[in-house]
Amino acid sequence: MAHTLDALDVALLSALGDHPRAGDLELSRITKVARATVQSRLRRLEEAGVIASWQPAVDVASAGFPVQAFVTLEISQGALDEVARHLEGIPQVLEAYVTTGTSDVVLKVATASHPDLQATLVRIDQSSAVVRSTSVMVLSTLVPPRTLPLLAAAEHKPSAHAPAYRRTTVAP
Repeated sequence: MAHTLDALDVALLSALGDHPRAGDLELSRITKVARATVQSRLRRLEEAGVIASWQPAVDVASAGFPVQAFVTLEISQGALDEVARHLEGIPQVLEAYVTTGTSDVVLKVATASHPDLQATLVRIDQSSAVVRSTSVMVLSTLVPPRTLPLLAAAEHKPSAHAPAYRRTTVAP
């Protein structure tokens, strides 16, 4: 079940995005709510799966893997589990998604060089469940991975616990 975010949740997530090393006290100063409120909200967001990881965001190109590509796979009927196991065994596969349309799976790969990309594509195709693959090279990043604009654009219920985020009604 999806967790409904309120304005304070979005403010906390935004503050974490702007200040990823900030502790609870600093986040309470930024959002103007009590430290205990920050701790409680972060715990709830983590338990609900909204905060999926506390790992740092790693730029794979800066880490020595500048060659990136998206690969689409058409796979044999009923072979999704087999393909998942195969792809999990290939460290160059960063992400893989089951999709609709002409492809069954879309994945993102990163390698240190073009020859490494070719070897990775060959390795992907070695699964007997992969019927066809198509790859497209990433030339540059137009919009980096992001979630905060989506969260900020969504309608949020007002927070009942944070005075700084309560809506005030102005009498006419």
